[in-house]
Amino acid sequence: MPFITYILRCSDDSLYTGSTNDMEKRLHEHNHLKSGAHYTKIRRPVELVYTESFGTISEARKREYAIKQLTREQKTILMGK
Repeated sequence: MPFITYILRCSDDSLYTGSTNDMEKRLHEHNHLKSGAHYTKIRRPVELVYTESFGTISEARKREYAIKQLTREQKTILMGK
């Protein structure tokens, strides 16, 4: 099962970065459940705009951290926009 690092675009046009091993379930949580991140709960709906796959959760979380260090402009370039 791949581990995924992802970027969401929130309703206020902000970006949220996370990692998971079940993208469909996590996206549902972000958009519909209390178990979604607080940041996204108050900025629904969110849209999945970018993913990267990794072999381990450790690799995915390291990449999540690296993406979180980027500026918005750098993230936009990464997303190919």
